[in-house]
Amino acid sequence: MSTDTIYLDHAASTPLDEAVLEAMMPYLTEHHGNPSSVHRWGRQARVAVEEARERVARCIGAEPSEVVFTSGATEANNWVLRKRMADAGAGAHFITSTVEHEAVLEPASDLERAGYRVTRLQPDRYGGIAPEQVEDALIADTALVSLMHVNNETGVRTDIAAIAEICRAHGVALHSDTVQSMGLLQNDMRELGVDYATISAHKLYGPKGVGALYVRGGSALPPLIEGGSQERDQRGGTENVAGMVGLSVALERAYERAPEEAPRLRTLQSDLMQRIEDTLGDAVVCNTPPGPDHRAPHIVNVAVPPQNGEGLDGEMLILNLDMKGILASAGSACTSGTLTPSHVLSGIGLDNATAAAAVRFSLGRDTTSDHLTRAVEVLHDTISRMRG
Repeated sequence: MSTDTIYLDHAASTPLDEAVLEAMMPYLTEHHGNPSSVHRWGRQARVAVEEARERVARCIGAEPSEVVFTSGATEANNWVLRKRMADAGAGAHFITSTVEHEAVLEPASDLERAGYRVTRLQPDRYGGIAPEQVEDALIADTALVSLMHVNNETGVRTDIAAIAEICRAHGVALHSDTVQSMGLLQNDMRELGVDYATISAHKLYGPKGVGALYVRGGSALPPLIEGGSQERDQRGGTENVAGMVGLSVALERAYERAPEEAPRLRTLQSDLMQRIEDTLGDAVVCNTPPGPDHRAPHIVNVAVPPQNGEGLDGEMLILNLDMKGILASAGSACTSGTLTPSHVLSGIGLDNATAAAAVRFSLGRDTTSDHLTRAVEVLHDTISRMRG
């Protein structure tokens, strides 16, 4: 990456930690045995897989038997929703929110088309869901609740532990997509109280294409992928040994660094929000909660409302930032050439024009105060120039 390029898109993906790559390399070059083989090279690979599982379990406060490796968070989310609800039977009730990741929302729509009843809770101004909303939505045949711990666009934290208590009292299973909180918030499954939790390696300075699913003891799921006895008959297919090792080392390093890294990011985040307010004022709307206790420490989302009835082109806003060396994400997604406002930002009440002109800055290990100073300067100049 060029030295004049500032990467502020860590919520989308993080650079691979050199120590993680080093741990993976033997399984990409020398130790190529299949973990299902009984010869010594196969046994060597099997040991690496089980050591990786134990490493993940230690980090998240789980038993190794409660950790199943996956290809990533999308697979894990689909697995929980589709198989848990199938077990509950047609017509069972499912609760989620309108601001979840598409890997939850799209399976939810499939479930609804298949005859299941789906309740989508409406979030607060920043995308959070209150425990009381969940309790009010529960009915006799509610089988599953799925709510993300930290919203990937606004950074708001939902009180999953409190929701878990409510679900447990009613005998309802709880799944949480913890992709944006895992590592930074040092999640402990015993404290969160969830039945299922989703983990993704590439949000943790690990490799892409590998993740894990926490499955609380007694909450086993039918296989999503069949055709092999891998992962204790829970997920067929030859194991991604290097990826599993990479995920486990990345998670371990994230947990070790969190006591220093989370406060550092929290300070940078607060400074960034203040600089945006001081520099841009009413020219932008901040969609990240003002209170540090209600947000993850690495995400700041702002949107540009229309001026004199004319909104900004959100895609051009991001491209213009890119041209000035600031790599960030839009609060909108470009699909088949059509710019569609983010369902999260629309879900928290922004009008389409404002939601379509949003920027998410997400901070990481290499982010400095000087980077954020430059980002705010470029954002201010870019908005001014685009408004003419």
